[in-house]
Amino acid sequence: MQVRKNVLTLSIVAVLGMAGTVHAQDQKPAAQEAKDLDKVVVTGIRGSQEKSLDVKRDASAHVEVVTAEDVGKLPAHNVADTLQRLPGVNISSSSADEGGFDEADRVSLRGTSPSLTQTLINGHSVGSADWFVLSQGNTVGRSVSYTLLPSELVSSVEVSKTSQAKVMEGGTVGSVNIKTRRPLEFADKITGEASIGAVRSDNADATDPQLSGLFNYRNDEGTFGVMVQAFKQKRHLSRQAQEIPGGFFQIGASDPVAATNPDLVGVWAPGLLGSTLFEQVRDRKGGLVSLQFKPTDNLTLGLEGFSSDMKANNYNRNFMLWGSSFARSQAPDAGYVVKNGVLTDATYTGVAGTDYAVYDMISREANAKTRYITFDADWQISDNLSAKFQAGTTKGEGSTDRQFIAEVTLANGGGASWTSHGNSAPLDWSVGGDITPAGVTSFGTWGNQQVIALDKEHWASLDFTRYFDGAVNSINFGAHWTNHKRDSISPEGASPGNIWAALQSGATAPYPGGFASGIGGDFPRDLWYFTPDALKDAIVNNSTWLSDDDSKNGRHNWGADWHVEEKNLAAYLQANFTGDSWSGNVGLRYVNIKQDILTYQSVSDIANADVSSLFAQGPGPVCGWGCPVWGGWKIMTYRNTYNKVLPSANFKYELADDKVFRLAASQTMTLPDYSALGASSWGSDLNLTGGGGNPNLKPVMSTNFDASYEWYFMPRGLLSASVYSMHLKDYVAFGVVDREMFSEQAQGLRTYHVSVPINVSGDVRGFELAYQQPLGDNVGLDANYTYADGKVNGFQWADGSDSLVGTSKNTYNLGVWFENDRFGARVSYTYRSAFLIGLSGANPFYQADYGSVSASLNYKATDWLNISLDAMNLNNPSLYYYQSPTIPTAFYSNGRQYYLNFRFKF
Repeated sequence: MQVRKNVLTLSIVAVLGMAGTVHAQDQKPAAQEAKDLDKVVVTGIRGSQEKSLDVKRDASAHVEVVTAEDVGKLPAHNVADTLQRLPGVNISSSSADEGGFDEADRVSLRGTSPSLTQTLINGHSVGSADWFVLSQGNTVGRSVSYTLLPSELVSSVEVSKTSQAKVMEGGTVGSVNIKTRRPLEFADKITGEASIGAVRSDNADATDPQLSGLFNYRNDEGTFGVMVQAFKQKRHLSRQAQEIPGGFFQIGASDPVAATNPDLVGVWAPGLLGSTLFEQVRDRKGGLVSLQFKPTDNLTLGLEGFSSDMKANNYNRNFMLWGSSFARSQAPDAGYVVKNGVLTDATYTGVAGTDYAVYDMISREANAKTRYITFDADWQISDNLSAKFQAGTTKGEGSTDRQFIAEVTLANGGGASWTSHGNSAPLDWSVGGDITPAGVTSFGTWGNQQVIALDKEHWASLDFTRYFDGAVNSINFGAHWTNHKRDSISPEGASPGNIWAALQSGATAPYPGGFASGIGGDFPRDLWYFTPDALKDAIVNNSTWLSDDDSKNGRHNWGADWHVEEKNLAAYLQANFTGDSWSGNVGLRYVNIKQDILTYQSVSDIANADVSSLFAQGPGPVCGWGCPVWGGWKIMTYRNTYNKVLPSANFKYELADDKVFRLAASQTMTLPDYSALGASSWGSDLNLTGGGGNPNLKPVMSTNFDASYEWYFMPRGLLSASVYSMHLKDYVAFGVVDREMFSEQAQGLRTYHVSVPINVSGDVRGFELAYQQPLGDNVGLDANYTYADGKVNGFQWADGSDSLVGTSKNTYNLGVWFENDRFGARVSYTYRSAFLIGLSGANPFYQADYGSVSASLNYKATDWLNISLDAMNLNNPSLYYYQSPTIPTAFYSNGRQYYLNFRFKF
């Protein structure tokens, strides 16, 4: 590491030496130049591309830019989908174990995980939370959910691939800065825009409304402006799949089947094989209000507030062959096949008293919301000194208010079979016996627990720019303070009564016709489920909702609670230089972080626990696993303090009027995921695996180098190439340890294989190529390719690999567009190769390579009416997940989506 530090120091010294050789230019202060610029209105594909390239070319660091084609119109309907078309940018549709969906939700850069990419809005943080219950508790990263950020609010997005001292730390590779519009930027005194549309989802067979609007007023003097934006957007989705929850398990030497079939010891077999129907309604509404006031020519005050609330109620049904229940004890029929250590073909003759299927039906009332309020002041103190002050607060909240859960066992004595085809196709599987409601042999409910995730931050920053005449034309200096809190809270639950008596005669409904036809495979599809209302009514009417007041026999799931608080004080100094053909900057950023962590450790001796989760009713045939004594927990607190100095340097040289060379070096820091620090240990009784946090994790320190060449060979034309390298010290990977924890099923201690985050090191190296060119006045094309080679050092995952989370070796995008004065069209294809997502229990799992086609059509009917049609996933791609080349974990089909909008201007 010391060698890398020396190399980085030499690089920065070299840049400083270059700065000393350049000749000074007569230059106005940047703030004064901005006053002299006329307001520019960007419209259309061509205008958007021209503006984006102008910003990229003029930037002092290596950036990629997307500019809205018009008010409320990004090049794609979703912000993350827009960004994935940039070189070096990857997207994913989930943040935890919820599997793949039809819409991008997370953004990452240059072959790293989303948690190592910082997302800002107008240069500040935004509180974020998720609708999925696991992302609210046990799997909580530092990434931002883009499902809460409507594209209609965006003016432009800048992706920084190199660091600068004046930019807030937090992104290992770089940052994504989403810029909203400001009232005084509009050219007209009054601007209005309204959009009325609908979204059609193929799989859900539903059409839902999409509404948004904008009103902006600025006075004639340009000293006061107010902008109001609002949106309300609803969407049904249906994901149809085969899932293998928890992956495959290994048959052990102590399992009963080992006595009769010793050749099966160490062989992998599916623990659960599911026919899975997930349906959800996402109802998002909110808005943004922005005010600007210029009491004097040299002072601008701003106030902005944003809110986005999304109801995300969902219902997941998973009818599963229960391999882990019978394959440990029952021998398969003669003729079974084992390939590469996997039981790929097996048939089990039915045994009376054995349940071969288990069926989970989980309906959740879920929500996610984010909001912020900011105040800022821009003050041109003198011709040579400017200052900016900003203060604000942000809060994200994800909550699962109630969970209505039924788990029933079926197919008693019916037998089972499966045939595996590796990770490229679903398994063929079946179970015999009665799988109708009349065939239910047992009922249970668990986890009817409220879950709340809170993400809060208060911040203040003060930034100065001092201008000079000379080689160093300005310096930036300032300070930034934040107080960030992240909490996972599981405060209440319900004590279930005789739910099954009410539910067993409840209303049922069938799986949709043509269920999961897009993924292939031969497995149960003609299935039933209890309707959401029947499930909810039976549980609500036969449960006692408990307070966490112990005097009322309430309970609190302390094992799902944790708290992380981080106080950050940063100061920086950055020198900017310019010459005839040279420019750049060099700087240092000092960061002081105090980190307080509170978590809970499971103990078996409840009498000596700090807190316990007891309630009156014990386990029994009525409640199944839903009525355990939850055990006790000890409170654990930790304090970490970090002081870091982060150097950075960016150098830009204009080889010619149309050719730019860039060189950059920096050190960056990113703190570990919140749940990696704070989460209590947890375990699944289905496969005896689990996870937990590590409060002693160190921050990820990355030493970064970047070189790029840009050739602007014609208007709106670009050919560029970049190479990059990142050495990740204290990268967070996961080791597997055995821990004894309290088991609800066993009502005592059991040993679980728990994945625990640990610090290792890693490297990512790669290159990017980009090409963009108009073909005449009305047609153009763009293409880019990113190669990333990432690996952890001195560490192997459970499968023997050394992959970095999020690294796709190959990513590319292809697009073609047409535009004239009335009509515009764009078609694009994006591809991402396979990458490691994380752990499922103790086993690493991957998303297979995939590609998607999207298209958009725009018609300018009049000066005040524009009609657009956006289509996503036109090729109806399936998303495949796997544990190894021979062990799959999931196959998802989400269908196509179409967005029709009528946009009115006045």
